[in-house]
Amino acid sequence: MRFPLALHAAMTRSFIKNAIEGRKIFPLVLMLEPTHRCNLVCAGCDRIRLHKDDRPIDLSLDECMQAVVESGAPVITITGGEPLMYPDLKPLIEKVLALKRHIYLCSNGLLMDSFLDTIEPSSSLTLNIHLDGMEETHDRIVCRQGTFKTAVAAIKKARRLGFRVSTNTSVYKNTDIGELEELFGMLKDADVTGILIAPAFSYESVDEDIFLEKEEIAEKFGRMGPLFKKYPLINSPIYLDFLMGKRDMKCTPWGNPTRNPLGWKSPCYLITDGYYKTYSELIGKTDWSRYENGLDPRCSNCMVHSGFEATVVRNAFSHPGDLLRLALWNLRKN
Repeated sequence: MRFPLALHAAMTRSFIKNAIEGRKIFPLVLMLEPTHRCNLVCAGCDRIRLHKDDRPIDLSLDECMQAVVESGAPVITITGGEPLMYPDLKPLIEKVLALKRHIYLCSNGLLMDSFLDTIEPSSSLTLNIHLDGMEETHDRIVCRQGTFKTAVAAIKKARRLGFRVSTNTSVYKNTDIGELEELFGMLKDADVTGILIAPAFSYESVDEDIFLEKEEIAEKFGRMGPLFKKYPLINSPIYLDFLMGKRDMKCTPWGNPTRNPLGWKSPCYLITDGYYKTYSELIGKTDWSRYENGLDPRCSNCMVHSGFEATVVRNAFSHPGDLLRLALWNLRKN
């Protein structure tokens, strides 16, 4: 299976609970950034650029747990920055798991080797390691040689130890499809639990002409279609249809709210207009219709999974055909 049954059950319970309570805006995944510190300066990332002069202090462990409880999200993505640089990461993971939440821990893999010796595998914990291509390409994008080899070694060690491991790959304008197939084949041979892929978001703080426009995304992902049936992708087939231009979807900007050292980030993980002190303020004061309907110009080329996979889940419960398709897809590893 691509996702544990317990995760599906948690998502379903969340939908039913919020429906009973009459709540239409609620999170599926909390994007928790306990630190903005990082040991890389990747070409397509905005975090280091945004905070290079005034990087805030880390969230405390208590602040992290307050965000988990406050949001009520069944899935917690611990990201950053590089979360393995956060000193309270191990107790954070333990406390979140104790609340019966599911964790995706996103890392570049550089510090993963030693970290693996400090924690136990869990069906509710998935290690997600970023790889943007084979060795030469990936090391160029992250601006450090040796990163690819270190990340791949961490993936293989984690799988030997029994951890769930997925990978995350951003697709840029110059991404070579043949190289992606080589990467996916290597990851399949390494027995990764799943592969996540999405077009990179065009951050304003990144000057390089490396991002795809919406028409280019449909063309490129359309050519990648044969790969989606060969490898253990954890992108839903409905989202992949969207990327290939076969289906239209609105964003669900509130589906993946972000809490980081500056506060609750509005409106979404990718766009920053401001910060709120509480989750309830974020929900109550953000003009969600502006972003759901793509009225903000920054949304014009966005097809990133953090906004649209939430739409897939949100719509599936009212479309039995999509719900059945998702259920059958989850039963097959590839």
